Amino acid sequence: MVEPLKKNGKISRKGPVMLVIMDGVGFGKYKDGDAVAQAMTKNLDALYSSSPYTKLKAHGLAVGLPSDADMGNSEVGHNAMGCGRVFAQGAKLVANSINSGEMYKGETWKKLINNVKEHGSTLHFIGLLSDGNVHSHIDNLKHMIEEAKKEGVKKVRVHALLDGRDVGEMSALDYFDPFADFLKELSADGTFDARIASGGGRMVITMDRYNANWDMVRKGWETHVLGEGRYFDNAHDAIVTLRKETGAIDQDLPPFVIAENGKPVGTIEDNDSVILFNFRGDRALEITKAFEAETLTEFDRKRHPKVEYAGMMEYDGDLHVPHQYLVSPPSIDRTMAEYLCATGLKQFSISETQKFGHITYFFNGNKSGKFDENLEEYVEIPSDIVPFEERPWMKCAEITDRVIKEIESGKWDLIKLNYPNGDMVGHTGVFEAVVCSMEAMDLQIGRLREAIEKAGGVMVVTADHGNADDMYEHDKSGKIKTKADGEPKAKTSHSLNPVPCIIYDPCYNGEYSKELNEGLGISSIPSTLMNLLGYDAPSDYDKSVINLN
Repeated sequence: MVEPLKKNGKISRKGPVMLVIMDGVGFGKYKDGDAVAQAMTKNLDALYSSSPYTKLKAHGLAVGLPSDADMGNSEVGHNAMGCGRVFAQGAKLVANSINSGEMYKGETWKKLINNVKEHGSTLHFIGLLSDGNVHSHIDNLKHMIEEAKKEGVKKVRVHALLDGRDVGEMSALDYFDPFADFLKELSADGTFDARIASGGGRMVITMDRYNANWDMVRKGWETHVLGEGRYFDNAHDAIVTLRKETGAIDQDLPPFVIAENGKPVGTIEDNDSVILFNFRGDRALEITKAFEAETLTEFDRKRHPKVEYAGMMEYDGDLHVPHQYLVSPPSIDRTMAEYLCATGLKQFSISETQKFGHITYFFNGNKSGKFDENLEEYVEIPSDIVPFEERPWMKCAEITDRVIKEIESGKWDLIKLNYPNGDMVGHTGVFEAVVCSMEAMDLQIGRLREAIEKAGGVMVVTADHGNADDMYEHDKSGKIKTKADGEPKAKTSHSLNPVPCIIYDPCYNGEYSKELNEGLGISSIPSTLMNLLGYDAPSDYDKSVINLN
């Protein structure tokens, strides 16, 4: 339990404090490809011209990642904005555990390795094959396969998902081809047999989140576990052929199964061991449930092999999912929401399905559920199951409709919401759709501004990381990379750019300096919100962007 916050005696507002998270919206480095700058954003522009704002770091060390070369993401971003401090995150924890050898000393690793050695069975790895370092890293996978061989495992199968989202949209062969060579070399002595067994685009199979589209998980199960689907001799041929037939970028490529003599090379059977080598939790929970649940109502598994299953990390600390994992996640405690509940303040949280878990689960330190049922309300607006470039406005209007009602109700001290547009549409790589998504979101920010002004509240506008601000690939000189037809190469991953922190306070009366602190990270948001609510932040929270007078 945490202690109630102490009043600062400085700020008091009639209306609520509202946190608006523009997911995936940063300050672009390049003019070309910056869909945020290209969009007509009258309301955001008005806020920048009339309200104090600063730029916050949202990547790398500022959010607990291994280095400043690592892009931020929605998981670590919402962790930082929810707990007010920087914790070493999944990528860093996993890399440290593997490189030090600590993971291989753990009971879970030993159990899975001993299981396949005892039964003469197969060790399977499922996950995203890239070096994006948001959900996984290929170096971790290679290290584990090498260790498995060293420890006497005879057979390994890899079920590799194409990224094209946290890395270049058509970069799969840059990972799959060298990785296939790596497996071939490891298997050359005849004592070890390691191969790619199946694959498919991450937005088509396996990696659904927030129960948005369980059909993705069904397809993944049929591909990885049952070996059902279209057969190919190898992953290279599968990727080349499916790209040519569909015109899809990597993340949207259909599933494929590698077969030999008409039989899949790597179905998952009783007594096998399975490691989901993704370390990020949101897109790991559903496939984990498919493996672990005794009964499953979301789809017909047809066959449920009895395996030793483990995740790379514990993906849900409250529900303890999965039952077995290789590396312990960061233990995030004393989040802002917990402090506000201890102080008796009422909080309302809302987004659509695609980011609902971020504004709740990740914001609360990777914890499911509420700190106080009487003080908190969570609302999820169901997302449409369509390609985001076809509905770039997503559900921002519906989110805003509900938020305005809640502002007018006068019930809440803090309202927080996430507009997913900049991130989810940004990942499609379709520039025109991203511009549209920004303009749709901007209209809603204008509505929120009017509502918060009428209520006498404060609106803080920020983001968890960049994406929509960097939609074209550039070389080291800053020049746009182009395709064979001369069109710019789309960039579908997050950016390394800073994000805004705007404070719109129509009832400002000199309680704090309008010169906001600079050089901070998004972990400064909780202290800022606590100050605006009229309270001092905990002493070990990162510095607020405002200085009280």
